[in-house]
Amino acid sequence: MVDFIVFLVLFLGGMWLLGAAWEMPAWQGVAFSAGIILVSLAMAWVMRQRGSATRRTDNWGQRQK
Repeated sequence: MVDFIVFLVLFLGGMWLLGAAWEMPAWQGVAFSAGIILVSLAMAWVMRQRGSATRRTDNWGQRQK
């Protein structure tokens, strides 16, 4: 559940920044880039979770013992 909340916060925060960048008079590039980074981190967070979209048992070197 915590993983989903982290993903949702990163993803929605990134989408908000991408949209807000259009309305900013200054720092548009920084806001847009930060939005892209947050969305990318959200996708990476989902893909690294065990048993998620990749259906692998060993994601990023986390070996089960």
